Amino acid sequence: MKILTLAALAVLLGMPAANARTADVTPLPARITMAEGDMIITPSTSLVIEAPAEDAARLRDYADAEWRRFAPAGKKSSTSVELKTVKRLEGIESPEGYRLNVTPRKALVEATSGAGLFYGLQTLMQLADGTDTIPALNISDSPRFGYRGMMLDISRNYRDKNFILKQIDALARLKINRLHLHLTDGAGWRLEIKKYPRLTEYAAWRPELTWKEWSDGGARYIDASDFGAYGGFLTQDDAREIVKYAADRYITVIPEIEMPSHSEELTAAFPEISCTHNPKGEPDVCVGNEKTFEILQNVLDEVMEIFPSEYIHIGGDEASKRAWKECELCQKRMADEGLKDVDELQSYLIHRIEQYLNSKGRSLIGWDEIMEGGLAPNATVMSWRGTEGGIRAARSGHQAVMTPGGYCYLDSYQDAPATQPVAISGYLPLERVYSYDPAPDSLGTDVTKWIAGVQGNLWTEHVPTAQHAEYMLWPRMIAIAEIGWTPQEQRRWESFRPRALKVSDDMRGKGYTVFDLRGEAGNRRQSTRTVDHLARGKKVTYNVPWWSNYNAAREATLTDGLRGGWSYGDGRWQGFLHRGDERVDVTIDLEKVTDITYVGADFMQITGPGVWFPAKVEILISDNGTDFTELATIEHKQKDSTGLSFKEFSWSGNARARYVRYRATSTEGCQFTDEIIIR
Repeated sequence: MKILTLAALAVLLGMPAANARTADVTPLPARITMAEGDMIITPSTSLVIEAPAEDAARLRDYADAEWRRFAPAGKKSSTSVELKTVKRLEGIESPEGYRLNVTPRKALVEATSGAGLFYGLQTLMQLADGTDTIPALNISDSPRFGYRGMMLDISRNYRDKNFILKQIDALARLKINRLHLHLTDGAGWRLEIKKYPRLTEYAAWRPELTWKEWSDGGARYIDASDFGAYGGFLTQDDAREIVKYAADRYITVIPEIEMPSHSEELTAAFPEISCTHNPKGEPDVCVGNEKTFEILQNVLDEVMEIFPSEYIHIGGDEASKRAWKECELCQKRMADEGLKDVDELQSYLIHRIEQYLNSKGRSLIGWDEIMEGGLAPNATVMSWRGTEGGIRAARSGHQAVMTPGGYCYLDSYQDAPATQPVAISGYLPLERVYSYDPAPDSLGTDVTKWIAGVQGNLWTEHVPTAQHAEYMLWPRMIAIAEIGWTPQEQRRWESFRPRALKVSDDMRGKGYTVFDLRGEAGNRRQSTRTVDHLARGKKVTYNVPWWSNYNAAREATLTDGLRGGWSYGDGRWQGFLHRGDERVDVTIDLEKVTDITYVGADFMQITGPGVWFPAKVEILISDNGTDFTELATIEHKQKDSTGLSFKEFSWSGNARARYVRYRATSTEGCQFTDEIIIR
């Protein structure tokens, strides 16, 4: 009998031939070369660190706490782990890059910074995988992007210091280097500001346990001392501890203080800085009032004293701007500054806050709405409404962090909605997250050089518990980590999925709540195959236009044979806003008079973001396209509901016609449909 060597078997199976071994590391390093043999760690194996004192202390403390205690340097040993800073590494430009060489006697990590040594250490720890054995190899590695982030919203549903520290541990293992904390929003102010104790004595507390109950109950605030008060905040000492803990893991914490909108909690605490002085709180601050800038700048002073990050995030998204149009102070500000509209008034606030931050040696970052009315000169744009805002910012020479909702919003369902806890909407499985390329070559290097990186965002309106929050983060943040680190040409879903399973298992063993990828149900069954029917490929005339935000395949959408999945943002569901009560009104030309027995379409409902079933559907037919006869009128009582659901509105019978008209009317929300099927 012929016995195959591992190398020969590898060749037959199409695997790497060097000992048939691969390096099981996530995120995947840029370049790996496997070698012969293994390094065996023993009780006498030493840890030698040649680095500046602060880095050396961080690295040794981390290795002791998270890996193992090594013998002191200098003690006689047959093996060693060495971390060494060097002036330069050929072929590696990023200060976060490193080179790792493992032989049977030594594991050597070289880098130009402490961060690079830390990431090399993370790779070593993954290679050891809880054992005493590290495979011999050479790795030359550096991140694709300098900004690799996660955003955690602790305003809508408060998460405490210990939860945040736990997530920092996971981020560090995956070489993520930014933690963006969404500290303030209408649902609660979550950071102690000593000059304004009212913000945490009142605006951090509510009578209801969850954001949804609070929102449905009138969005009221109560005093911390009131019976049943729910909420909380980070003390300044808590925040400093988070910042230090993160820094010891080479993670920068970026604070976000929302302005000019999402500020109900701020204007409830200080009604004088809203346009209406409503004690309940208004979403937008008054930009015409100098008191507004006094409070914002005083708040930012304390924020900057706690958080040493270059970036201070100021939000800037979803300002209604309605009150500004009627406010005497805002109108006076516009006249005095020569501002033509409320978009420019928002830009005035952004510019002024940026100047203040710049004067303190800091930089402003905000959501892509900060571009409206003119982008502040030095601002960085965080692109969430698709990729267009980030690309536009990059083309104008501004740094952009890409975080489009269709790929990076982790509050969406990650599997079939009926199998999952409540989410805000959408369907964002791990594979779709992983498919995202923040800086495709097609943009050209003159644009991609301004794309700083990528970030995953967890908004928590519908995420009330710590376990639920972890479940939404993991494993999708593993994909964000690899997108941010690994060269695009190295990334393969087939390679990533088993590694994501392994990381998930490791995290579960450490006490994290992680979505079970092995039990994934997948996309809506109807979306997995094309459907053939009489109207497929036939012309559709839109008597009411579709919603330009959700074009799908434009004129081809409703007869292209493609059904939608769990998300209305998947490019197959076409959206319709109202014109009066009308939503959908289309006519399909079958090209000749045809026998028909069925006409129907599916609609989606998820009322949280305003997507509703129709109130009435009418199906009509015609031979000439002018004179129509009713086949069916289907009445439906519209009801608010939780979660995602689908409903078919159809007619069955016997008829003959060339033209089929399908109308849907509604008194609530917008409509989404994917295909009008005729048989």
